[in-house]
Amino acid sequence: MTNSTNNLPLHDLYFEDYVTGSMYEFGSIVVEEKDIIDFAKRYDPQPFHVDAQKAKDGPFGGLIASAWHTAALSMRILVDNFISKVASMGSPGSGAIQFLKPVHPGDELSIRVTILETRRSRSKPDRGTYRVLVETINQRREVVMTREAIGIVRCRNNV
Repeated sequence: MTNSTNNLPLHDLYFEDYVTGSMYEFGSIVVEEKDIIDFAKRYDPQPFHVDAQKAKDGPFGGLIASAWHTAALSMRILVDNFISKVASMGSPGSGAIQFLKPVHPGDELSIRVTILETRRSRSKPDRGTYRVLVETINQRREVVMTREAIGIVRCRNNV
C-alpha cells in the first residue's frame, strides 16, 4: 500500500510522513497447522497448540495458534509493510496487547494500523515517535488481537 500524499511506499517514509489519524491495512498470512504445532512445541507447548486430537476435547474445540504465534505473525506483516526500511530506529517498547479470539489452522490474518499519535523529540530533533494501534484481523473481518506499538523514526529534516 502506498501513502496517497506522496506515493512513496510506506516502508520508505520518514517521521514527517506519518500522519496522525491515518489508517492502513496490510496482509495476508495463512496460518498453517504445521506452523502452529512447530511454534508451540518450541515456545508454548500446551495441548490445544500441539496435539490436534487432544485439542478437539479442549476449551476451543480444536487446535489453535499460540497467542505469541499470532503476535509474531502480526509483527511480520507490520515489518514487511509499515515499518520504515530507511528511517526506523527501533522501538522503546509496546503498549497493551489483547488476544480477543482464537486463531485456527487455515485462518488468513491481516493487520489494520491506525496512527494514534506522532511526536517529534525535543531533546533529539533528528527523530520522532509514532504510537499506533495494530489490529490483527482474520478472514471473517473479526479482530483477533490488538496492541499498541511505538516506533522511533528518523526525521527527513532536522530543524
